[in-house]
Amino acid sequence: MEPRNQTSASEFILLGLSENPEQETLLFALFLCMYVVTVVGNLLIILAISSDSHLHTPMYFFLANLSLVDFCLATNTVPKMLVNIQIRSKSISYPCCLTQMYFFHFFGIMDSVLIAVMAYDRFVAICHPLHYTTIMSPRLCGLLAGGPWVFSYFISLTHILLMVCLVFCGNNKIPHYFCDLTPLLRLSCTDTSVNKIFVLIVAGMVITMPFICILASYARIIVAIMKVPSAGGRKKAFSTCSSHLSVVALFYGTTIGVYLCPSSVRTAVKEKASAVMYTVVTPMLNPFIYSLRNRDLKGALRKLVNRKITSSS
Repeated sequence: MEPRNQTSASEFILLGLSENPEQETLLFALFLCMYVVTVVGNLLIILAISSDSHLHTPMYFFLANLSLVDFCLATNTVPKMLVNIQIRSKSISYPCCLTQMYFFHFFGIMDSVLIAVMAYDRFVAICHPLHYTTIMSPRLCGLLAGGPWVFSYFISLTHILLMVCLVFCGNNKIPHYFCDLTPLLRLSCTDTSVNKIFVLIVAGMVITMPFICILASYARIIVAIMKVPSAGGRKKAFSTCSSHLSVVALFYGTTIGVYLCPSSVRTAVKEKASAVMYTVVTPMLNPFIYSLRNRDLKGALRKLVNRKITSSS
């Protein structure tokens, strides 16, 4: 390990998605629109579910939690990028960088675990419909929703504690639009083997294990659906899972590419493209994915909007 008397970087330079001023102007407009849609969409989902007593069920309770996490995940990265583009400054202080990285991992882990929890909810609803209300009791729902918050806190805090042990000297340019763990580790001039081992362990816990649980849940769900005698019943059962499966494909398809692919096949461009998908695109699309094919949620959103229009007139 290098001597500890080296001067560590006090700030980093976020190179962003592009260094071309004309492209940055276009990116600013694009990401501002996407962020506004993300905020409005996810907050509408939360308000609709909280204001409609018919939606006070485990499935919508977990969806409201997912919408809150998606809103926070996008808010942690996009506004800083927009500000950097607007003021033509790409610097971020070392404490702010670690803070952004902490919340990025916190809400990213939350997202992954909540998606797996929602798969379990669908498994119980389809495979054990008569016992659904008994199994998915308020106590269990509270544990399934609250547990990931505690788990994410400790994992993210450990990442930061390991990061503050590193020294950054020389190059302080991060080829990304926010402070992510992997690009930061590449800049360190001290041994990062412990950090890399912990990254692999965490990736196994928060990406691989939830993904395996989701696959196992849907394997059981498909077997149960195939036993339904009527085609209409099978179609209805599949439709309740299609939205969630779309979210699973979007989220895990990109995160697995970033954190579990060999470093030899990863590039800065691929990492940034994948990060945009799961920090911006997925949180923006989730409200549409869940509401467009869900009559109850569409009805609740319609009533919420009509109530606001009536109260304002």
